[in-house]
Amino acid sequence: MRLGVCYYPEHWPESLWQQDADMMRELGLKIVRLGESSWAKLEPTPAHYNWDWLDRIVQILHTAGMEIVLGTPTAAPPPWLIQQDLKKFSEVGNGQHRKIGSRRHFCANNSAYQEHTRKIITALADRYGKHPAVIGWQIDNEFGTDPTAVCYCNECVEKFRSWLQGRYRNLETLNESWGTVLWSQSFSDWSEIFPPNQMSAENNPSHVLDYARFSSDSWIAYCNLQADILRTYTHQQFITHSINHDSTHVDAFQLSKMLDFVAWNSFPTGDAEKLSLLLYAPWDSVPETAYDVGDPYITGFFHAWTHGVKNAPFWIMEQQCGHINWGEINPGLRSGTVRLWTWHAIACGAEAVMYYHWRASRFAQEQFQSGILTHDGSPDMGYQDIISFLPEGPVLQQLKEEALSSSVAILTRYEDLWALEDQPHRIGFDYRRLLFAYYRVLTALGINVDLLPEDSDISEYRLVLAPLLYLNTSTVVNHLEAYVARGGTLLLGARSGMKTESNLVVEDSLPGLLRGLVGASVGGWQSLPDDVHFSIRSEIPGLGGEVGFWIEAIHPDENEAVNALVRYMGGPLAGKIAMTEHAYGAGSVYYLGFYPLYDQLKAILKYLSHSVRNNNTHDLPDGVIVKQRGNHRIAFNFTRNEKTFVLDDKLITLPPRDFRFFLRDWS
Repeated sequence: MRLGVCYYPEHWPESLWQQDADMMRELGLKIVRLGESSWAKLEPTPAHYNWDWLDRIVQILHTAGMEIVLGTPTAAPPPWLIQQDLKKFSEVGNGQHRKIGSRRHFCANNSAYQEHTRKIITALADRYGKHPAVIGWQIDNEFGTDPTAVCYCNECVEKFRSWLQGRYRNLETLNESWGTVLWSQSFSDWSEIFPPNQMSAENNPSHVLDYARFSSDSWIAYCNLQADILRTYTHQQFITHSINHDSTHVDAFQLSKMLDFVAWNSFPTGDAEKLSLLLYAPWDSVPETAYDVGDPYITGFFHAWTHGVKNAPFWIMEQQCGHINWGEINPGLRSGTVRLWTWHAIACGAEAVMYYHWRASRFAQEQFQSGILTHDGSPDMGYQDIISFLPEGPVLQQLKEEALSSSVAILTRYEDLWALEDQPHRIGFDYRRLLFAYYRVLTALGINVDLLPEDSDISEYRLVLAPLLYLNTSTVVNHLEAYVARGGTLLLGARSGMKTESNLVVEDSLPGLLRGLVGASVGGWQSLPDDVHFSIRSEIPGLGGEVGFWIEAIHPDENEAVNALVRYMGGPLAGKIAMTEHAYGAGSVYYLGFYPLYDQLKAILKYLSHSVRNNNTHDLPDGVIVKQRGNHRIAFNFTRNEKTFVLDDKLITLPPRDFRFFLRDWS
């Protein structure tokens, strides 16, 4: 198993470097990440490079037997660069510009910044691209974090117009695609188009979506700029990027195409309160977990999203190993927590875990951010935890080499997220919250699930869930039709098929292009106040109660084999169908016309799992997670209490904040 650490030698006296390298080796760490925030140290003045310090630490680590991941330093440009060339760099809107003193205060489209990027990346790659200790490169760090992905500067204005010309070719097509006939906004010249900010009233949703696409493409192009240089100068070194799940402005699926694998930075107690408010609906009962381990459903959700970006193993490039310093509460850790998080990451598909960071920071914005060592250099909790699970290394390695076993996939698309974020039509209708609800229920049932882009190969999955296919294209629909026709089972959620790819309401009856799959039309949709609910009657075991928030009526088409599974018993849709099953080719398509509560979704997904002969479902206690990799199962207890429960007729007992490792038969 590959364990490593993020190290900032530029923060510490050189007299400590050899000692640090020796301690890393003795601790069993194998990999060190360097340099991702060191541009001012590498190039203290324009075109004058200072390699001596980096040469020395690379050699010290190499001699100690460590492998090195070099980070490109472009996330944190030095002040001289901004003062010299980027007087008006990244614009946040209303004529305001990001100032010097933090990070990510630049625009991906700024031509001067791109030129400085070419120079520093070329110099780095030329010097270290064939160094035997350097195994790979991390491009930048967390595009879009803070958030900083969207810019409205003059260069973005011009490049947005060029991007639109490439997409639509002519203004007639753009006007039609955006529906500019409304409010007399038809464009007659490309120069009339600006980014969708500083508007006097609501923005055009089609305009907003295209600017989101353009902004994402800008960062992907900037990443490509660096990747192309690295591939030219390096030899047998991987290229990756650590994506940021807090920011959804960069399409990780598209970004990953140029990368060998993806990584993310996992801080389970960081922003725990904010993420809980984002991902749990107000009416949800938040599951019991220990206060100091984070929410394993949220952490697991982001692990699954990262794995799904390339449907392949990923790295944790920054793993919390102590206090963090940006949350609302920032609890300390107990002995065993870092071990718990490491095993959970591996169980979810990680193949390397890098701890953040070696020595606790003393400086600036990252004061109070813990490391493996404390500020004074003594071992902290993470150090003791790593020592405690070093004997488990062979088991971790064996687990890492076994594939994740998932028979269920959830389809996702950033463009659907962006469109719904701009125009939710009902407060609280959040795309990520909806995906998370499905992930959480499946996890509570002990079912491994993959989160995949809509165009993925889904032929091997027994059950495919599309909670919200909002923007539809014939390509995606044809892909799903082929899957179902060959015997697949597909669930489509409410509001699917409502919009065209350009974010206009479809001309046809809902669900638009999906109607053939559903075998029915959808109408009468209702966005309901929080205190309005209507009862349902169901053919699905365990599914009942009341529904609210969002409801739709389903009207089966004539001569289609459509089975009504759920009906509304009250309200404006009383007697109407709320959920259907449609026989399509050798498979089945289910349409869910309401926003389900947790217990309702649990009944539905258990029913669908059994319908595809996946009878290995469990009602796990809150805070208990069971993951399967190959022939092994790992059961985690993220609560503060001992948990005893029965799985496959086996009595399992888990201590608090701990886990157990089993073979498939629980032996």
